[in-house]
Amino acid sequence: MDWEPVIGLEVHAQLKTDTKIFCGCSTRFGAPPNTHVCPVCLGLPGVLPVLNRKVVEFTIRMGLATHCRIERESRFARKNYFYPDLPKGYQISQYELPIATQGFVTIQTDNGPQRIGITRIHMEEDAGKLSHAPDRGVSLVDFNRTGVPLMEIVSEPDLRSPKAAGAYLRQLRAIVRYLGICDGNLEEGSFRCDANVSIRPRGSTELGTRTELKNLNSFKFVEKALQYEILRQQEVLADGGEVVQETRLFDAGTQRTHSMRGKEEAHDYRYFPDPDLLPLVIEKEWVEAVSASLPELPEQRRQRFEKDLGLPPYDAELLTSTKEVADYFEECLGHGAQPKAASNWIMGPLMGLLNARGATADASPVPAKALAELLRLIDDGRISGKIGKTVFEEMAASGKPPEAIVEEKGLVQVSDTASIEAVVDKILQRHPQEVEAYRGGKTKLFGFFMGQVMKETRGKANPKTVSEVLNKRL
Repeated sequence: MDWEPVIGLEVHAQLKTDTKIFCGCSTRFGAPPNTHVCPVCLGLPGVLPVLNRKVVEFTIRMGLATHCRIERESRFARKNYFYPDLPKGYQISQYELPIATQGFVTIQTDNGPQRIGITRIHMEEDAGKLSHAPDRGVSLVDFNRTGVPLMEIVSEPDLRSPKAAGAYLRQLRAIVRYLGICDGNLEEGSFRCDANVSIRPRGSTELGTRTELKNLNSFKFVEKALQYEILRQQEVLADGGEVVQETRLFDAGTQRTHSMRGKEEAHDYRYFPDPDLLPLVIEKEWVEAVSASLPELPEQRRQRFEKDLGLPPYDAELLTSTKEVADYFEECLGHGAQPKAASNWIMGPLMGLLNARGATADASPVPAKALAELLRLIDDGRISGKIGKTVFEEMAASGKPPEAIVEEKGLVQVSDTASIEAVVDKILQRHPQEVEAYRGGKTKLFGFFMGQVMKETRGKANPKTVSEVLNKRL
């Protein structure tokens, strides 16, 4: 049977506030265990939560950026469950009345743009963190993360492939980073995802039994977990079995999912309005002020790069994937670089350098101005593109400007026709058989001659002049 996957994602983004959502404790990552805590986030008797205004503002920003309706009134609710990392015995979240609803984001797929619906965006507090020590037979709890503000983004079940799910996550991550509300760090858990997946016969409108996948801390793992789970469900149904509604964990080592527990329903959490927190009423003027402060977002920037700069869709998509890279690109243009040349060098040598060093574009060892100067040297014919790569590597290693490197190492391109003619004649005299073969119709040997001349001149000869002289001589 031809099966169709149905995927919905629940994304938790940790908001970049200095303090927690309901108290003044620090949200800084990496502090010693149980040092960023107070009676409020530890849930001690007699304390009351006070809402962090910045959390609300950041969530409004995300709601507007994803075309959501910002609800005038929303409520906090208690989500009741018992686990050692939850000191109050409940989590403060939002349930019936979230702050933002009915939005969407657009992703780029092999079949063109696709709109993915967003059911809701709501605020909630994070739980603590358990560390298991099997050799000691104990589990340790760190409450530093308890009360850290989270924004949960719940998609509609509009995704139909693991690849589309990955594209959706990358787009959400780009948006929160452009907005400056979340650092999007998957390794530290500040941007994490749970996936709900089911399958149904292609063409059917009924939803199958879904499973929830957890422990997905990279885009690659999200896609691999979904791929495995889709195949597993197909095999279960093909063998005459039934898919069980449950929560499953993804094991990165085996690339498989395994059962964790039965999947809870909303009624299992016994939601009810939190009596310690008033309904949240958001004035229209506040929403308008936040809307006016929004930056240009990834999708808008991508469209501008295509329309105004003439970049191919692939280039525009890659350059806008992070704000740092897009800013670097535009700074290059500001220093006179041509769009396509700058795009090629950023997507090639620069990305390779940054990946090798684990750096981001805003901390690049080759500043945007220096790259623009290098491209100008190539455009002016002072150095070849091949020599340009050598200069780029030296720029990254030494921090010197490109012109100084070219002068120091004598890398100026040879464009003098007489000098190049002498080298070409020398090469042709050295390879008489190849010359005869070329004149006999084996024109692919032209590349061989080009290579020999460039080798003889150590890459300094102007390729255009070499080509013209070779054509004339041959």
